[in-house]
Amino acid sequence: MSLQTKLYSLAAKRRGRAISTTKTIAAAFAGIILLGTLLLMLPASSRSGKSCPFLPALFTATSATCVTGLTPFDTWSQWSGLGQIVLLCLIEVGGLGFMSVATLVVFLLRRRIGLKQRLVMAQAMSLNEINGVVRLQRTVLVGSLSIQGLGALVLILHFLPQHGLSRAIRWGVFHAISAFCNAGFDIFGVLSPGSSLMEFQSDPVVLLTLGTLVILGGLGFLVWQEIVTHRFHFERYSVYAKLVLLTTLCLLLGGWVLTLILEWNNPSTLGNLSFGDKLVGGFFQSVTLRTAGFAAIDQAGLTDAGKAVAMVLMLIGGSSGSTAGGLKTVTFVVVLLFIWTRARGRSTVCAFKRTIPQAQVLDAMTIGAIMLLLSFFGGAFISATSPVGFTDALYEAISALGTVGLTAGVTGKLSVASQILIILYMYFGRVGVLTISLGFLMGDRAEERFRYAQTNLLIG
Repeated sequence: MSLQTKLYSLAAKRRGRAISTTKTIAAAFAGIILLGTLLLMLPASSRSGKSCPFLPALFTATSATCVTGLTPFDTWSQWSGLGQIVLLCLIEVGGLGFMSVATLVVFLLRRRIGLKQRLVMAQAMSLNEINGVVRLQRTVLVGSLSIQGLGALVLILHFLPQHGLSRAIRWGVFHAISAFCNAGFDIFGVLSPGSSLMEFQSDPVVLLTLGTLVILGGLGFLVWQEIVTHRFHFERYSVYAKLVLLTTLCLLLGGWVLTLILEWNNPSTLGNLSFGDKLVGGFFQSVTLRTAGFAAIDQAGLTDAGKAVAMVLMLIGGSSGSTAGGLKTVTFVVVLLFIWTRARGRSTVCAFKRTIPQAQVLDAMTIGAIMLLLSFFGGAFISATSPVGFTDALYEAISALGTVGLTAGVTGKLSVASQILIILYMYFGRVGVLTISLGFLMGDRAEERFRYAQTNLLIG
């Protein structure tokens, strides 16, 4: 029995219909964003002691919950210790998923997890079935907290000699969580407001540690499970895990090489760095474009070709069931495989000697088309309503939709209308374009009762 069938079997007696998990997840994220907005509006959350206006607070709360990283102001300069804690909680909940946090509470209280909760957990983790979902959720929680803790420890030990214990702990914990959840928020503004990681261009320990956390967070929880189970026996991996790992490797290496080629002599980005720093900086740029949002080089200073490569990588994003956003790696591969298949005059899409169901191919094409249309519409809208060029506006729109968080320095220039659009894009990007369309726009899926007669068109 499919997940959707099981879901609808849980029909509520009083209401006479089932509660869609997609609507539950979308509504939960909206509720978390609203709660975060109200907390950030408290005077105690601002460093100045004054209440933050509603729209900037909503923008920041959405960015944190949707693990994006776009913000109208520097995090350290604007938010007090309380505000930073609120952001950290929103990032953790948004990155791991609200169901992960709820499951942790259930585990601590030793309560039983019912069927409806298992269905929501499965949907939130992009699973097609509920078998083993609780066990997987436990693995996700333990693994995530362990990886974040280890990353924080490395950063604390690295920062300790130069910055002292208190700052080392704050920086280590905050940035480990932000990196693993692919959020891109930083509190390095005490060194240079709005500089992100550009103060650490010559610090490979910081860049490589955060880069590793970003990669691990973007792989996806299902892939983790297979890596732990099968280790180096690649032939035992599922087709999905093989596609994720190979695509991630190709995108990281491809982005690294292209960044080095296009930005090697650019004085605004890599041009003035040493040979080793160029290699590390180029690699980190390739990593952060996978929806991380940290900037070790000035994104506004990228060449036009460099921005084009960056936008493609941002649009693709990470993997399903991970802390990353974007189109998703496997979705991108399925689209490429479909194009390659049709170009050869065939109709069956295959990968690793397995046939990909037509319904999943259509889903991938649908998501790809929606993401492209929304990206170009967002770029045109921002360019028309804000004092921003189209290229930078498109960069901002894709960054929001892919929940990346990188900006070409235009976030603070956005008009009210553009800010609202970016908020919607961040929400869509995190919850999922297909989830939104299926859960809200299409309503309860109904069977087709009739079909129109076919017609032939001239294509190509």
